[in-house]
Amino acid sequence: MPPLITTYTGKHFDITRPLPEAICIEDMAHALSLICRGNGHVRSFYSVGQHCLQCAREAKARGLSRRLVLAALLHDGTECYMSDVPRPLKEVMPIYRKTEAGLVAVIYRKFLGTPLTAAETKILKTIDDAFLWYDLTYLLDDQPDMPQPQVCCPPDYTVRPFAEVEREYLAFYKHCREV
Repeated sequence: MPPLITTYTGKHFDITRPLPEAICIEDMAHALSLICRGNGHVRSFYSVGQHCLQCAREAKARGLSRRLVLAALLHDGTECYMSDVPRPLKEVMPIYRKTEAGLVAVIYRKFLGTPLTAAETKILKTIDDAFLWYDLTYLLDDQPDMPQPQVCCPPDYTVRPFAEVEREYLAFYKHCREV
């Protein structure tokens, strides 16, 4: 049996051979709005979709290019197909990291035209890491081993209905594509 998942929109997605035509923004918005950050080990539900929106708003507030704002929205798009795996676990799963890297390249190629450059990846990683600090602090009552990062858009950890997050994700995507 091939390694296929059936997506929200009814597509059959092969994680070992991700095809751009099988990747769908509606699937991403829906699934990411339902997947909890931190593998669910948080005090209250906060979706990967909310996190992606937060990163995209931060990229926009920093005056980054439309390409990087959209990349920030899409940066965890692999989790739509591969779920949210915490960083410490990813570190001991080389095949997961390899598969994820290949899939994110396909996602960026589909929606941005090309994968991110090393410099673009570094910028997005800085934003993602900043919000990881806030997630650890406010969602887990953990004490990250680094100073509080400065952000333009402090995170909002309000528990929101998934359908609202899904609609906002799609609207933000549409806005990025139209600008």
